[in-house]
Amino acid sequence: MLYSRSYHAQSTQYQPVVVFLHGLLGSGEDWLGCIQNLKGTPCITIDLPGHGQSRQIDCSDFLSCCKRIEETLLQHINSDTPILLVGYSMGGRIAMSGIALNYFPSLNIQYLIVEGGNFGLSSELDRKKRYQNDQAWAKRFTSEPIEHVLSDWYQQSVFSSLNHEQRQTLTTKRSANLGASVGRMLLATSLAKQEYLLEAMLEKGSKTHYVFGAQDEKFRQMAKRSGLSYSQVANAGHNVHHEQPLAFANIIKNQFQTHFGEQS
Repeated sequence: MLYSRSYHAQSTQYQPVVVFLHGLLGSGEDWLGCIQNLKGTPCITIDLPGHGQSRQIDCSDFLSCCKRIEETLLQHINSDTPILLVGYSMGGRIAMSGIALNYFPSLNIQYLIVEGGNFGLSSELDRKKRYQNDQAWAKRFTSEPIEHVLSDWYQQSVFSSLNHEQRQTLTTKRSANLGASVGRMLLATSLAKQEYLLEAMLEKGSKTHYVFGAQDEKFRQMAKRSGLSYSQVANAGHNVHHEQPLAFANIIKNQFQTHFGEQS
């Protein structure tokens, strides 16, 4: 069972709940700034395999990861409980895979918010290059001091909106991770192993909403070309919920209100 935590308890098991899935190197605690602005809305955070207090737990692929998430949530909620699922980066890709490929058959997921999640790679060459890149990072996470690896990790272009102080803060915070566990999760949920999910997401229609930071050029373009509804957040890069937690919480409130007809 994955580590999980509930906030703002449900009045009944049929009251809608917001479930959060973090990104690589993160944990459920990453969402606290956002959750503090969602008082009155039941929320559940999960530490994904290889991370936080689930760092001793592994998964082999997207399916096994989704199954662990499902069994964990069913300890908190009824299978009929309406869920608004929120996923960031890796967590967003896991969430999309679970919904698109029916990896959450016992959960009543009514709505999905994806923050900075990649829909997948359409060419075999791109997949090969990505897996080689992920293997190189996984090897480093496994064999080198994690703070050294993180120093380089946050120099990647996707984190270009971060300043030096923000990079140092993240490096310090993420150094509590076990490098080998992170490396295994990186390979298990590599973008190279993920199916291309956009068509399936479009079939969900209004049930999927995309969020990106205005300074996150790669995912801004991806979202605007996707055909999905989306929200752009000012003064934020790839990690909107960390950089602008109130703005991110307000997006959740608006989608919650629109879809469930309840004021959170």
